[in-house]
Amino acid sequence: MNLRLRKAVLLLSVPLLAACAATAPAAPTARAQAPVDTTHKPSPAGPVENLTKYRPVFALPVATGPLPTPAAALPGAPSAKAAAPAPTNQVNAQLEQRLRDQAFTNQNVKYASGYRVRAYLGLERDQVMNIRRQIIARYPDETDYITFKQPVYRLYVGDYLTRLEAERGLQRVRQFVPRAELEPMQVLLNKVP
Repeated sequence: MNLRLRKAVLLLSVPLLAACAATAPAAPTARAQAPVDTTHKPSPAGPVENLTKYRPVFALPVATGPLPTPAAALPGAPSAKAAAPAPTNQVNAQLEQRLRDQAFTNQNVKYASGYRVRAYLGLERDQVMNIRRQIIARYPDETDYITFKQPVYRLYVGDYLTRLEAERGLQRVRQFVPRAELEPMQVLLNKVP
């Protein structure tokens, strides 16, 4: 019985093997066996076009200073640097007006993205005021902000535009409050004392 089963499986697998052999990849060709040449070969020189008629031509600047002497042209002689001509009429009236408009617009900007140091976050008002007094006594130029959203008090210190400035401020505040953290937020610009 076992022998019959083996012969039956063998007879049934012959067509499958024939189908697999028909779909096998083809033998490698001579082109695939040859190494690929990747070296850069110069292209043959084609007809060269004369493009001088398309190139812009500029007038030579008028020499305002004395002409160089032949002694200055010698390789060992010290060379005097020629002064560059001063620019004239580089900013016209329209550009000047746009610069004034931009400056006026920038004066009206009150806030920018920046950082503040959160020195305190808690429930006790007395503790907030003590920390604030310590920081202001040591650094009177720093601006402080106390916010109260019931029942939480928050004390923020400084208006820093860059992360580097904020890190410096954080190190100063950590003397008083070791758990102080930086928070990104909108900071006030153009503070008027």
